[in-house]
Formats: sequence, structure tokens, C-alpha cells
Amino acid sequence: MNGNGNTQGTRTLQDVSGTIKIGVLQPLTGDLQYYGQQGVWGFLSGLAHKGDIDPPADVSAGTLEMDVGDVTYELLLRDTEFAADIAQTRATDLVQSDNVDMLFGCSSSGAATRVVDTVVNQTNVPFMAGPAASADLTSNSETCNDIVFRASENTAMDARSGGKYVAEETDVEDVYLFGADYSFGRAVVNNYRDVLEANGVNVLDTRFVERGYSDWGPLLDNAEEAGADGIVGGFTVATLPQLFTAFLSGNYSYRVFGGFATLITNTVIGETMQNALGQDLTAEDIQNAKLGPFTTRYHWNQYDNAINDSFVESYVNTYGVVPDLFSSGTFTAASAIHQGARLSGSLDGADIASELRGMTVRETPKGQNGYTFQTYNNQARSQMTVASPIPTTDEWADNWSAPIMPGEPVVRISAEDVTIPADDMSCSL
Repeated sequence: MNGNGNTQGTRTLQDVSGTIKIGVLQPLTGDLQYYGQQGVWGFLSGLAHKGDIDPPADVSAGTLEMDVGDVTYELLLRDTEFAADIAQTRATDLVQSDNVDMLFGCSSSGAATRVVDTVVNQTNVPFMAGPAASADLTSNSETCNDIVFRASENTAMDARSGGKYVAEETDVEDVYLFGADYSFGRAVVNNYRDVLEANGVNVLDTRFVERGYSDWGPLLDNAEEAGADGIVGGFTVATLPQLFTAFLSGNYSYRVFGGFATLITNTVIGETMQNALGQDLTAEDIQNAKLGPFTTRYHWNQYDNAINDSFVESYVNTYGVVPDLFSSGTFTAASAIHQGARLSGSLDGADIASELRGMTVRETPKGQNGYTFQTYNNQARSQMTVASPIPTTDEWADNWSAPIMPGEPVVRISAEDVTIPADDMSCSL
């Protein structure tokens, strides 16, 4: 067996019945409530798919039960408020007072790390992290653990797929890298650098700036003067609008690469493009402005298969929006847990965790067998796509309120090519 996993082959699923209690930790209120909603809606949709039922529509803090075949999933939803200390308190209560069999969640990587450090490592309750995306969670020896799993894609997968696209599918030879000065931005920049340099692309320089940085003119001028063919921005919605505004007003010769984010960020970035390029924004306008293509972990229109078709229809009917960046990863988390229960014939958290190690998840929005948990760090690898931003089409306007959306995939990057190799991380299970 190699380190990539799938020790289960075509083993027969067993009958299993009873109740399993899962503590669900997500921000369910506040400015980033939508992140938590994505996480929960995807997870509920994954269970609903396994049971051929509709996912629950009303999601708030409390207890929710779903019957999937003969298994009752008792989901104890807790609001983390996107804060690490609150996530720690909620997780502790779930384990000590509610006696949950497993934990799932955290949209914040800081919160997920805190839960691993202070709860999971102390109690040995298995944890399915997601959509928290810091690569360190499953690649750093301080947080990786044989009972910590993540189906959700991570920042290294974003960067490695983007770097491979730039290196192999464009004529870009010299790149300037920008990133936010914290774990997210550094992971993006460092993984882009690794892939670009390994493929013969010259990295001219790297610059890290604080979140919300606005004085972009001089930095973008530096990239121009250095002879950059392309730049990469490893930022979130707190910084991207300022970068895009400066870039679009500066008449630079290079192209901007990076990653598609969620509806929230696409709304702000799309409005920034409209302000600079005109309200009647066209795909040609975006292309001529040298914006993209961008990588995406998942969006609803990037995968054409029966599972995704059913997922998109059910999700739209229930929640009124299309599945977003985090949705496939948390759908797959639920699908994997149920598959683990059926393989083991048990609802014990430890038994399910044993099956998750090396599992190829049979039913996912990226298709049959679309995700495989690597045995060396319990991170699932999956295919990524690269797509150009286009104006939101009439077909999706009612369920995707941002001015821009991903177009058809330009290229697909294999699961093997987007994964940090075992030799390049400090985690070794």
C-alpha cells in the first residue's frame, strides 16, 4: 500500500443501525455566518444524499436529527462565532457533557487548530475538520493526528493547482507573489513558489502585507518594473478589492492569477470590476483586463456528473443558492463518515475513524471516488479546476447574486498534482 490510501477496494458495505452523535462547530451568526452555513448545508446534503432524502432547511444552533437508512444522525449544532476560544469551549462541552462520538467543523483555521490542540488531542474524539483550509492543519506535526481528518480542500491545493496552471498552460516566465501576512497568505505564496520554481518559472520577489492593505500602487509598480509577466494575490475579501481597484486603474502589462472564493468575495470583486470596466461587464472585458484564469476548489458548475447534478438541484431547492466553494468538501465529509459506518458495521467514532484512514470516498460532488484520504496525513486529495471569471449568466442569476462567476473549466488539475508530497511536510502518520 502506498501513502495515498484506498485500502478498502470494493469491500461490501455492512448493515448498521442505531444513533451516532456528532458535534458540529460552525459560525452560525455574525459577519461570516455564510461560511458556517456553507459548511453545515454541505454536510447535511451529504447525509441526505446517502439517505435519498431532502436536507433540512432550518439550520441554527441546537439539535437536529436525520435518519439515513437505519442510522439516526443526532447533530448537535454549536455556534463558534468564528472565534477560537468559543470553538474550544463549545467543543469541550460537546465532548464532556454531551458525549459526542465525533466532532465536525470549524470554518476558521485558528479555531480548528485550537480544537485539535486543546480537545481532540486530550480526549481522542475523532475530528473531521472543515471547511477550515490552512494547509498546516494536516501537514504540520503539531496538529496532524491519526484521528484528525479533512475532506475539505486546503490552501496548498489552491496554490499548487494555480502554480501548475501558470507553469504548464501559459507563457508566463516571471512572477511576483503577494500574500496576506498570516497563515492563509503565506501558505498560498509558499506553495505557489514551490510549484513555479520546480517547473522553471522565475519568482522575482515575494511581498507580504497586512490584511486590508490599500496602498497597492507602489507595490504593483514594483512588479511592473521587475519585468513580471504575472502576479499572484493570496488574499481574502479584506484585501482583494483594493488590489483589484489599483490594478485595473494602473494599465499594467502583467496578468493576475489567484483563486476563486465564495459568493461573498465574488460579489465584492465583481462590483469592483463593474466600477472599473463598466456595469455592462462582458467576458471579453475581463479577459482584456488580464484578470484570471483562477483556480477553484469547487463551484457548482465545474463538475458534470449525476451526483453533482442531484446535489445542485437539492441544494438550490432547499437553500435558494447554488453550492459554493466549501460545499463539496463538507458534503464529502458526511458521505465519508456514513461510508465508514457502513464499512465497519459500527457507529463508534473510533471504528469509523479507522475506516476513514486511506478511504476513497465513493459518492462525492466531484464524481464517484472523487476524494481519497492520504494515509500519511488524513487529508483528502481531489481534483481542482481552473476557470476564467465571466459575468453571471441568466441561468444562475436567481441563485448566485454575485456579478461574476466561474466559467467553464479551462483545465483540470489532478488530485496527485495538487497535493503536498509526504516528503515535503512534517506530518507523518
